[in-house]
Amino acid sequence: GVAVANIYYNQPMLADIGRDLHADPHRTGLIATVTQLGYAAGMPVFIPLGDFVNRRNLVVALFAAVACALAAAALSPNLTWIVAASFCIGLTTVLAQILIPLATELAPPAEQGRTIGAILTGVLLGILLARTVSGIVAEHFGWRIMFWAAAGGAVLFAIILRTRLPEMKPHAHITYPELMRSMWTLLVELPKLRQVSLVAAMFFACFSAFWTTLVFLLQTPPYHYGAQAAGLFGLIGATGASVAGISGRMSDRRSPRFVISIALAVVFLSFAVFWAVPFHLSGLIAGVVLLDAGVQGAQVANQTRVLSLRPEARNRVNTIYMISYFGGGSIGSLFGSYFWSRWGWNGVCAAGFGFLLVAVIAVLSRGPGPVSAPVRKSA
Repeated sequence: GVAVANIYYNQPMLADIGRDLHADPHRTGLIATVTQLGYAAGMPVFIPLGDFVNRRNLVVALFAAVACALAAAALSPNLTWIVAASFCIGLTTVLAQILIPLATELAPPAEQGRTIGAILTGVLLGILLARTVSGIVAEHFGWRIMFWAAAGGAVLFAIILRTRLPEMKPHAHITYPELMRSMWTLLVELPKLRQVSLVAAMFFACFSAFWTTLVFLLQTPPYHYGAQAAGLFGLIGATGASVAGISGRMSDRRSPRFVISIALAVVFLSFAVFWAVPFHLSGLIAGVVLLDAGVQGAQVANQTRVLSLRPEARNRVNTIYMISYFGGGSIGSLFGSYFWSRWGWNGVCAAGFGFLLVAVIAVLSRGPGPVSAPVRKSA
């Protein structure tokens, strides 16, 4: 949760950053977009190394690298600088995805869904509370101080993990280029991985489209709220973290398809609420709870499914899945900020409905479905 928070600190601060660096909302939205792109780009570079090198050393090195990128963001003199720094922040904040396959490796097959649910609860709390913390800090001390504080935290965790994390020897006994080529082979051989990855990407596109543009909505009439208020919505969304454990147990006992069906309905309902009552605070609050619960439930079911496909290649399978997932987040941030600048909040909601339509088509398409069987039968 602490690691993945680094890529979400910027979202409640976008309006403040834009004012300081003299950029409009569409250009400022690039900060969130390239952060997600950096995260997606870092996955094929670093996560497969979890099958290839000592994972403790890899995690510590990535914490040190993200500290440098956060410090660079704090020093930004213009938009181009902070966009480049944000890409580097995303690029090096992939260590959480190295730890998830490790946890499933240690868990019994029948409890993998529950294990992933517990981990993703922490990840979701990090994502949502990052917005709360950064909104409050930016409101009272400025956005640069938030980046400096995050850099200091990354250094601290690098030191702690260097002494506390056990050494984990790699499983693969092939060269790194062979390891990279094997990911393409996995993508070709596993149609269920392709479908699940597309569905997950569309869920996260919905999530990112909303959270990237919320800060702009809250600064318009009748709200006139600042970064702190936008960040506090993260606390509301954190209630969705409780869904992770429930979704994990459902994926173990029934099937991921059941969880995905519910999640699609919940996220659709959230955007219906956003569209119908955007200028009523109670409507926004209800929509945030529904959105975060639906996206989190879908993430647990999807990731439980893909991590059971090839147990001996979990890091590589997870890499492919998460590249798609955060690629979808980048698309959501990009389209969300663009649609906001052109058509306002109705445009953002239209983007969300469009992403959901793609997810529904992917789930209902013929062939090996992404959520077609209970997870313990695929383990």
